[in-house]
Amino acid sequence: MPCHLPCIFSVRMLTKASAFLALSALASTGLAQETTTIPALPNGEKQRVELKPAPEDSSITRIIASRVPMLHVSRHPLDDQMSERALTLFLDRFDPLKLYFYQSDIDQFRAYKDNIDDWVKNGKLDLAFKIFERFAQRVDERVETALTLLDGDFDFSKEEFVVADGEDASYAVTPKDAEDRWRRQIKYALLELKDDDTEGEEARDLLRRRYKRLSRRFASFKSADLLEAYLTSITNAYDPHSTYMSASTLDDFNIQMGLKLQGIGAALREKDGSTVVTSVIAGGAADLDKRLKPDDVIISVGQGAEGDMVDIVEMPLKDVVNLIRGNAGTVVRLGVKVGGAGETTVYQITRAEVELAESAARGQIIEHETADGGKRKIGFISLPSFYMDMEAARENRADFRSSTADVRKILVDFKEKGVDAVVLDLSRNGGGSLVEAISLTGLFINRGPVVQVKDFNNDVQIYDDERAGTVWSGPLVILTSKFSASASEILAGAIQDYRRGIIVGDPATHGKGTVQSLIDVAERLLMMKRQNFGALKVTLQQFYLPDGASTQRDGVPADIVLPSISQKLDVGEGDLKFALPADRIPAAKHEVYSLAPESMLTDLRKKSIARIESDDEFKDLMRRVELFVKQKNDKVIPLEESAFLARRAELDSQKEKEKEAEELQDSSEVYRDTFYNREVLNIAVDYIDALRSKDLALKD
Repeated sequence: MPCHLPCIFSVRMLTKASAFLALSALASTGLAQETTTIPALPNGEKQRVELKPAPEDSSITRIIASRVPMLHVSRHPLDDQMSERALTLFLDRFDPLKLYFYQSDIDQFRAYKDNIDDWVKNGKLDLAFKIFERFAQRVDERVETALTLLDGDFDFSKEEFVVADGEDASYAVTPKDAEDRWRRQIKYALLELKDDDTEGEEARDLLRRRYKRLSRRFASFKSADLLEAYLTSITNAYDPHSTYMSASTLDDFNIQMGLKLQGIGAALREKDGSTVVTSVIAGGAADLDKRLKPDDVIISVGQGAEGDMVDIVEMPLKDVVNLIRGNAGTVVRLGVKVGGAGETTVYQITRAEVELAESAARGQIIEHETADGGKRKIGFISLPSFYMDMEAARENRADFRSSTADVRKILVDFKEKGVDAVVLDLSRNGGGSLVEAISLTGLFINRGPVVQVKDFNNDVQIYDDERAGTVWSGPLVILTSKFSASASEILAGAIQDYRRGIIVGDPATHGKGTVQSLIDVAERLLMMKRQNFGALKVTLQQFYLPDGASTQRDGVPADIVLPSISQKLDVGEGDLKFALPADRIPAAKHEVYSLAPESMLTDLRKKSIARIESDDEFKDLMRRVELFVKQKNDKVIPLEESAFLARRAELDSQKEKEKEAEELQDSSEVYRDTFYNREVLNIAVDYIDALRSKDLALKD
């Protein structure tokens, strides 16, 4: 998330003395790479790739190894536990599907699982280079095998399988095992291409190009890339958001920040050689286009409205990003598999800057018909992010644009028009400004703590809403999903702790309860402004709600759960490897309203469940959820053609998932009249009636 209020900090651990010692150590080594005595890793074959550390790599490594334990919120030492984690992550980074290394390779590397921490503290990088040399060798061997296999025949009537997930796979023991794994992988790739109407020699040529590109990719790998991968494996051992950026990655990051998000407005990650969409930025080109969704896989990219599509499978993420991003007004075409499965669909998207007007809060009043034939006015607010015009705020302009100011205006309008309840939709809200999350929460509560922040010194700071009074004191429903993250979770969690309203949606929110800061290695840690040694992004702080629970990993639980496929997607914080655990700190004293007593919530749940169980559209949704979970849990994929195609036909549920995602996340309308949203309004009406029956209200 962006660095806002809690991200502005002084690295107190870096005193003048420590900075002087760091600089002295750098000068005394002359930036020379030290050697180490790791035993040779025998393979008996020529190493094709001969990378060597850059002169400064040893010093950068020592700095990262010393600063991460010092600055990370966990304050966990860099020890044997972190060493073993780092080795696992480093091996998985190169071979997540276990297609390249032999088990004997892994056994050799595992012998050093307790040594990485000691070596990196001394700036020693030999193991990283040894592992990469072996990996590059295995890539050449596997590509040669694949190219030979592609010249032969494949029996698609044979009943055999390919492992669906690398976690369930095993490394090959012999060359024969490796060849068999690749034969099946190629069969799978050919069946997928056939399903996309690419077959015969055209399909084989595409795979030949793909595998040759894979070999060239690692032939051109640079020592800086390897250093970034190795040090990030060490920082990721602490948590998935702490990383090391090489000098070139830092340059790209700074350029991207300066481009004002020109491009399609989507965050991407690399997974098992594929490019996966992790989030779509509200107000960006992809969001306005409405088709690209989280969990989609991009397999090809084309420039302009016509022309060839470039296959990007196994392409480095940095190169993929360079193909996709570009100047506003230009066209890019994306070959997309929805949810990573099914046919490839080409999306033509016109690149654009993120428009604040499209990502801003919008409101609509719905006249919702009740079961007894009456009507209730429900004010529905769509809030895609917590935003603020930072430049205008710094200049103290009176009417600078912000999410709080916009929501305030909407609420005032709702009150003037006599709404009975307010629904605040945070189901697509991935976060934003913490300052805004605090001030916007203040529109619904009368002063008090909104969030607590703990830093790497275990110091806790409480951030309050300091403004007296409320703008809306009536019934409040917060709509969330597994995509609601960070600042969204702070607002939802505070409302829940204050018993000020009710949370409706997925069982829990995303679970992103940490804050990262970017630290320039040369400038901030070595006091050398003219050098670029990359940057350390480290998790410095953790969020806690007023009652002391962390939003980390577990997220904010819904008071009333509605069925959805999104809750079954592996997109939450807890799905990431080595995500920090949830914990607690002492509660901050705050007012507790009587607007969400447990007895009332129990009654609201029963009424909602009864409606859902009798609703045909919810029944169909739950059937699709069950099918999606079944397919998701499949450990193997059949390679017999009829079985493969039958399973692929079943993956129409992925298309249904896309349809549901559009219903929940489409930004073209404030409120969409869907069965899901109608149930949210039904819950709001039940809530209005329950509060009125108990004569409960919050005074402005």
